[in-house]
Amino acid sequence: MNTYVYGITAASHPAPPDGMAGVGDPARPVRTLTKGELAAVVSDAPEGLRPEQRDLLAHQNVLTEIGATGCVLPMRFGSVALDDGTVTDVLAQRAGHYQERLRALSGMVEFDVTASPVEKAVLHLVMGHHPEIRELAEANRRAGGGSYEQKVRLGELVVSAVRAQQTEDVAAMTRALKAAAVAVSAGPEPMDFLIARSFLVGRHTTRTFLAAVTDVQAKLPHLEVRVDGPLPPYSFVDPGPSEPADRPAGSTYPGAG
Repeated sequence: MNTYVYGITAASHPAPPDGMAGVGDPARPVRTLTKGELAAVVSDAPEGLRPEQRDLLAHQNVLTEIGATGCVLPMRFGSVALDDGTVTDVLAQRAGHYQERLRALSGMVEFDVTASPVEKAVLHLVMGHHPEIRELAEANRRAGGGSYEQKVRLGELVVSAVRAQQTEDVAAMTRALKAAAVAVSAGPEPMDFLIARSFLVGRHTTRTFLAAVTDVQAKLPHLEVRVDGPLPPYSFVDPGPSEPADRPAGSTYPGAG
């Protein structure tokens, strides 16, 4: 039977409490597999698993409870290995890496921050910063809309200015939040967002980080900033020392079929 992997801990980590249930319907009992100084928190993998709310919450609840008693390297939802032996083989093969990650991520949480432009606010900002765009727009208005060439020219100027503003916003936001975090992970930008970043933050400095997010929103009111966390440090499990992660959601456990 395939094995579902929730996360990786030190072998000395407290075992899951009796009766802890994981994914599946009925929910599969959670257990641990130990290899050397490492352990994997697992259960049997149900057939036809899909990212439905019940199972997403079950996955998160297992990680939250395990993480409450020490560091856990969280796996993404849907991390499935061929069997228990595959899991312990990977623990042995990547022992040095996982031990380094456990040391590096001890006492750490993740915050995921996204920002979307507020269209009217961005256009207002661009008009305020670029007199030539404002003057051309006013001239076109007085001329009943302006000629085709004037409309094209105005559109080109606006697009160029908006892109420059977005580049400036991404740099300013990343710089400000990175200063309040231990590390930052930047994957491909989702279509719906101007920026999406994951930040690794010490548990004892979460208030400082959230204050930095509030400050960014105040300084960039033309952006809608959203923050999700604290979360297990999903985006920082796979890299080697000091490298940012880029692990896609829904990926299988290393060695899985």
